[in-house]
Amino acid sequence: MRTRNFTLLLVLLLSVTLTAQDSLKKNYQFEMLYKVKTTPVKSQHRTGTCWDYATTSFMETELLREGKGEFDLSEMYIVRMAYPEKADLYVRFHGKENFSEGGQAHDFMNVLRNYGIVPQSVYNGNIVDPKTYNHREVYSEMNAMLNAVLKQAHPTDKWEKAIAAVLDVYLGKPPKEFEYNDETFTPKSFLNYLGFIPDDYVEISSFTHHPFYSKFVLEVPDNWSHDEYYNVPIDDLIKIMKYALKNGYSVDWDGDIGREYFRRDGIAIVPENIKDLTYPVKEKKVTQELRQKEFNNFQTTDDHLMHITGLAKEKSGTIFFYTKNSWGTKPGYDGFWYMSEPYVRLKTIAIMVNKNSVPKEIREKLKF
Repeated sequence: MRTRNFTLLLVLLLSVTLTAQDSLKKNYQFEMLYKVKTTPVKSQHRTGTCWDYATTSFMETELLREGKGEFDLSEMYIVRMAYPEKADLYVRFHGKENFSEGGQAHDFMNVLRNYGIVPQSVYNGNIVDPKTYNHREVYSEMNAMLNAVLKQAHPTDKWEKAIAAVLDVYLGKPPKEFEYNDETFTPKSFLNYLGFIPDDYVEISSFTHHPFYSKFVLEVPDNWSHDEYYNVPIDDLIKIMKYALKNGYSVDWDGDIGREYFRRDGIAIVPENIKDLTYPVKEKKVTQELRQKEFNNFQTTDDHLMHITGLAKEKSGTIFFYTKNSWGTKPGYDGFWYMSEPYVRLKTIAIMVNKNSVPKEIREKLKF
């Protein structure tokens, strides 16, 4: 009987919580200040490839901005070409490097430089089930293989072909040539056809354990390639993001969504009191010191990448960043989230932007 009463209580509490969430969302009213045209929302399904989906969307949106038309590019081609690079580094560092499904925005750009890109229609990367993506099995097999290799006193070079074979079985063999719009391309010549230049983009972060207006290797597990980021004060980072959106550029965003602040109803806020979500919710004042503290104690981690395509003002006066997720169109606002400026100040790990979308005075300090 006590079990039944406890279950009823849980159901009641859940109902009250959901009702409170719904009523809170209904109170939010947004006026879009700037909105960048982008491509449709996609779903990464059961894969840890948000880094790829966010940056593919970012590239597609840049092509739209440049007047080159709308393209549907293959996320899984990028994943397929990145995995062998990850595996190589994992073995070379004797298993002390990170080998996971995750990654960073620069991983996408590094694949572009080395291997080019292809349309989704040429490589969908989904041999197992055309309707969904699920990388749990393929990742588990590769991880087990690599750890078996590391147990050998003197590994051979055969494991590299074995990893490639596993990827080909699950994702498909990447094309060397393909037909598109009655033309023959290689992945690299298709990148040239698109006229997209990876070196036109920079990654920027904001942490005090490195000097501002310099470059540093960002210490997060998914930066497996040890790429460098520019470092600026948080006020400059926010200034860059707003300046970019105001001038028709979008922002590739890397940050933390793993706690109660990132609500599944499509709103991300930093309440001063998480138990009091009475509208208008009073949010924390986020300082450079607070974001550094949260980074140091792992409350802010690099657990998700998304694509910011707009800037909005809520009726209470708070600025929100309109953000395209990769979880399909059902959650949030048809697949988009509104992240408040305090949330972005606190939970941003890094951004990627076009160099030309950075204000001149900041570009001069960063020397690019």
